[in-house]
Amino acid sequence: MSVRQSGTIDDAAARPAGTPPAAPGGWRGPLLDQLTPRERRLFHRFGQGPAVPVPDRRIHQAFARWAAATPQAVAAEHLGVRISYRELDRQANRLADRLVVLGVRTGDTVGVFASRSIPMLVGILATLKAGAAYVPQDVRIAPAAQLRQVASAARCRVVLTTSTALDTVPALPGVPRLAVDEVMAEPLPPGRHLTAAPPDRPVRADDGCYVLFTSGTTGTPNGVTVTHGNVANILLTAPGNLGVRPGRRVAQLLNVAFDMAAWEILGCLANGGTLLVRDRDLTATAARADVVIATPSVLGRIDLDRCDGVRVVAVAGEPCPRPLADRWAVGRVFYNCCGPTETTIVNTMHRHRPGGPLTIGRPTPNNTVYVLDADGRPCRIGEAGEMWAGGGCVSAGYLDNDALNAERYAPDPFLGGGRLMFRTRDRGRWRADGELEHLGRTDDQVKVRGFRVELDAVSAVLETVPGCRWAVTLRLTDRDLVSFVAPAGLDPQRCREAVAAALPYYCVPAAVHPLPELPVTGRGKVDRDALRRLALDLRWQWAHLGEAAA
Repeated sequence: MSVRQSGTIDDAAARPAGTPPAAPGGWRGPLLDQLTPRERRLFHRFGQGPAVPVPDRRIHQAFARWAAATPQAVAAEHLGVRISYRELDRQANRLADRLVVLGVRTGDTVGVFASRSIPMLVGILATLKAGAAYVPQDVRIAPAAQLRQVASAARCRVVLTTSTALDTVPALPGVPRLAVDEVMAEPLPPGRHLTAAPPDRPVRADDGCYVLFTSGTTGTPNGVTVTHGNVANILLTAPGNLGVRPGRRVAQLLNVAFDMAAWEILGCLANGGTLLVRDRDLTATAARADVVIATPSVLGRIDLDRCDGVRVVAVAGEPCPRPLADRWAVGRVFYNCCGPTETTIVNTMHRHRPGGPLTIGRPTPNNTVYVLDADGRPCRIGEAGEMWAGGGCVSAGYLDNDALNAERYAPDPFLGGGRLMFRTRDRGRWRADGELEHLGRTDDQVKVRGFRVELDAVSAVLETVPGCRWAVTLRLTDRDLVSFVAPAGLDPQRCREAVAAALPYYCVPAAVHPLPELPVTGRGKVDRDALRRLALDLRWQWAHLGEAAA
């Protein structure tokens, strides 16, 4: 099986025999036969997001409409410099014209290797206007070898960067490098609005919008193509648009290579908002914003007391600690969301209220979520299973990796019609109220002393200890777990006692290490590899201290 376009497969006949296409009134097929009529109704009601029209299936055209409607509005700010919608559109059009001259065609890819800046935004929009998909990398973080590997794997036709980073971006044979800020500095014709050269064919909804490289289990990143239709479906409908409109300011805090940065950037500019591009100070930027999108790890580093003006917060990318959600949900709209890169940023969202259950909510518009057992059959309400995602969120697949595509993308037997669903490898279950509970990753279940343990369940108990803001649990050996908690003043023994009171003995961590903050990766998630190294170092130190004492 090869993935052809968003949510479809090359061979529509690959549906399991006897499974008809979805029909009005609900999903049908033999996989539902094990369910009672009531369970079938709930499976349909809970698992299907609302059917909502999407105003535009090409995300850059949504931006262009705002440039025409509100030309003087501030599109973005960075380091005290502002650019209007008109000027951002003009600069992107001119750069798009340059890309077309360099041979960029619809369906190509263009690397945007830059740090957070206004030229980065120009590069993204110009790439889309030229008909190509952008491939983002942050040159401050990504080493040259990674930039080379990404540009080569994505077959970038051109690489866009800035003059200060030009020497650090590796040169590839036949791939021009272009400094966006130098192009922007060239005089523009006065009083005339430049129009981008049209791509060789009109951009379709199933054309690539961006290509992101996820962390591969083999150590080699996997490139994922996400289409315009995928992106428009989440960013131009509620609640994924987060209420962004002219006058609303959106903080741009995240690494551009992370898919949630597309939520910040494209979600703002396609809805007429003002993007506040940060430099180093997270809180200074967030404090000026109306909308903040972040991983929980990044949100936990922002000073809440300075953010009274923030109206909407959305978190995703990793499990959110309940104390963090409760604090930020006071007096503002707070969304806890879930979804891997392959299902386009997020495909479930939950409006959390302080003191209420913290779930990942329901499917977003035009999307579906199925909780299936090991044989691919629907689980009953309340039963745990693996979550599969379907509908408009399903991306176009991995670059040049048919084996992985076959493993993670499969024909959707519920929607039918040649549609695809994606195996998220997240575990979940439907609550009786139709909310979806996230139960960790399928690979988050480990064996300790012969017993199966869910690491996130241990961390969740630790986060109930008064004062605990964050907890992460790892398996150190076949017999021992280790946990890290923040902040540093927590009592390790009290933490272990809390787990012992709530879970079986084999779930109690051998050690709990309080830290001021938990380390994070360049993409803003908890750095579990760094914690594992620290745990092994501490274990070695204790062993030698014991030998010395003896």
